[in-house]
Amino acid sequence: MIKQLTEKRAALVKELETMVSALKTTAEKDGKKTEEFRAFTPDEQKSYDEKTAEVEKLSATIRSISEQRKLDITEPVGDENTQKPEDKTAEEERSFVDYLRSGKAFETRADSNWTPASNGAVIPSSIANKIIEKVKNISPIYSMSTKYNVAGTLSIPYYDETDGTITVGYQDEFSDITATSGKLKSVSLTGYLVGALTKVSRSLMNNSAFDILGYVINKLAEAVALWIDKEIINGTASKIEGLSAAKNVLTSASATAITADELIDLQDTVPDVFQPNAIWVMSSKARSLIRKLKDGDGNFLLNKDATSKWGYTLFGRPVYLSDAVGFEKGKPAIYYGDFSGLAVKMTENFNVEILREQFATQHAVGVVAWLELDAKIENDQKLAVLKLKAS
Repeated sequence: MIKQLTEKRAALVKELETMVSALKTTAEKDGKKTEEFRAFTPDEQKSYDEKTAEVEKLSATIRSISEQRKLDITEPVGDENTQKPEDKTAEEERSFVDYLRSGKAFETRADSNWTPASNGAVIPSSIANKIIEKVKNISPIYSMSTKYNVAGTLSIPYYDETDGTITVGYQDEFSDITATSGKLKSVSLTGYLVGALTKVSRSLMNNSAFDILGYVINKLAEAVALWIDKEIINGTASKIEGLSAAKNVLTSASATAITADELIDLQDTVPDVFQPNAIWVMSSKARSLIRKLKDGDGNFLLNKDATSKWGYTLFGRPVYLSDAVGFEKGKPAIYYGDFSGLAVKMTENFNVEILREQFATQHAVGVVAWLELDAKIENDQKLAVLKLKAS
């Protein structure tokens, strides 16, 4: 905007200079040249005044825009000379591919996200963000969870009514009301360092038709998503807790089978208010057993549904298969609920580095991802677990 206004003002100033120059005439008298000046005609004076007023308006507008941009920290000052976000992302992607293929030096301007390192480079955040978005697409559990992108320890408050609730009832005049209430507690999320490494064949990279960018994003995202699924579902002692501390746990009557009544009980454990966004999470073995279950009219409980995300619905809710869910005696076999009840903290500085030299003897280039992650249940009412009988 400023550029166009400045150019328009410059053109008007040029016209004013031309009008003033036209007032001067050169005359020759007695062999000598003399300069004479005439006055503006009424029309010329009117035109000059209008152009001068327009120049003043443009100058005032330019000053106002400049002052506003100084106050607005979200507005870049570079105007048209400032690189558009989509252009910058495309440039970073090209630089990433070039660096993977040839180690070609990349620009380290102030506005570049490239960071050189002793054994490689930290790639632009635009690439890292694509990996995170892919993780969300692969892992519905992570995608549906409540995410917190903060550093340090995070305390999430919640209202616990285990030992008491607010009571409401009829009261008589001049009689005291007995005060009862729950307690305000909190869930604390820290952060555990997680790393993922993929190696890319140099022979593949030398093939110009090979989509390096897509390969790296997909490989890292798949590895990270599967690992996050496993940790969220099973947890690890002294590390990520995930769903392992769920309080709403039902136990099946059999160590090797699941009944329709148990599935109904599991679903009903979650209050109706949380049912609209609830899903089933289970292993392929559990789904195979459930596919054989029928109601009293001989209809299968598990239905194929082309409109469902993963092709099946059970009691009206989508069914998602996860390799992280097992089917073992005494272990959780099915999870049900609204997974926004799970809090996941991932720090914003998701780093991805290129390691060109470390795997040179393997004729490969390494790409390693680093992140900090933690996950705990923040709302127990939203989630329920069916565990198989121990024996």
